[in-house]
Amino acid sequence: MKDFWIACGHHLLDRDESGGLCVTDEFLKAYFARPELIPPDEACPVERQLHRELLAAPRRPVRADEIAAIVDADARENWRFVLAFRDLLVRHPTLEAAYLATVRSGVKDLPPLFVNQLVHVILRNTLDGCDDPFVLRAAELFFRPQRILPQERALLLGDEEVVGGQSPTPVLSLMSMLGAVGDAQLDVLSEDNAEDYWHRSDHFDMAFDLTAGGRGPRALAQAMTRWVSHLLGIDVTIEPLRELRDAQLTWYVGLDADATRLGDRLWHGERLDDRSAGRVLSLFRLTFADTSMAADEMQGEPVYLILSMDTDQKLRMKSQNLLTGLPIKRLEMVT
Repeated sequence: MKDFWIACGHHLLDRDESGGLCVTDEFLKAYFARPELIPPDEACPVERQLHRELLAAPRRPVRADEIAAIVDADARENWRFVLAFRDLLVRHPTLEAAYLATVRSGVKDLPPLFVNQLVHVILRNTLDGCDDPFVLRAAELFFRPQRILPQERALLLGDEEVVGGQSPTPVLSLMSMLGAVGDAQLDVLSEDNAEDYWHRSDHFDMAFDLTAGGRGPRALAQAMTRWVSHLLGIDVTIEPLRELRDAQLTWYVGLDADATRLGDRLWHGERLDDRSAGRVLSLFRLTFADTSMAADEMQGEPVYLILSMDTDQKLRMKSQNLLTGLPIKRLEMVT
């Protein structure tokens, strides 16, 4: 079996009988060894001692006064965040349970960086054994913000962190054939280079084609299906749509903040102008394998999923919306 996303640290975790990820000391130590938490040369003795002790015993309780004694204010804030994250993981039987508890509570004091890292490793578990690079690249949308790349005939996405500091019009390999020039070279994931994904998966440097009717939307639908099944324990079918005409939006889920706002406008009967409608990137229809799982008012009705870009042509998918936004009677937490 080919490995992928090695940097997320999944190999440092254990699994319980249900397949959930159990936190280990090795996984926690990897966080404390991150460059952001290694005390710089000018760090105070209190911070240095705390760091040494947590590397040796990563579950050691840390009192508030210990953090308050750290001289540097930024360091104090970093330690509060990472220790709150550690305590969240230790408090729950699995990482999946910790994530579900966080998104269901509505608490937003956990920095997006930690949320995305948690989604990353849970998705690695969800997709374990997947041999389709297109599904894996599609799943990167769950935890990696994307930028829409300029292309007239296709909807192409590039990793925001990879292309963000480079030319605003990075050259794609398929465009360079036409004589385009620029600073950044990106390969668009295709049948011809799909095998390259395995050794490039931790670089996030392959562009993704999300053009309607193509393989991209189908791959994203598969990733979302497995995400719902793994975390909620329910079977659904998700299929991409080319367009949505005269459909009754009995229930919809915005897969990002902008999509939620657009969906709200449609639900209230508003007709979207061309500019707003143009921000919609993909549409999907979700149906329940067991219709008894759906809320009473949803019997026989599909759920529509909307994915869009913001006004800056960026996509920030909120994978938690798939878990908290579905109209289901009961939520099964993976433990």
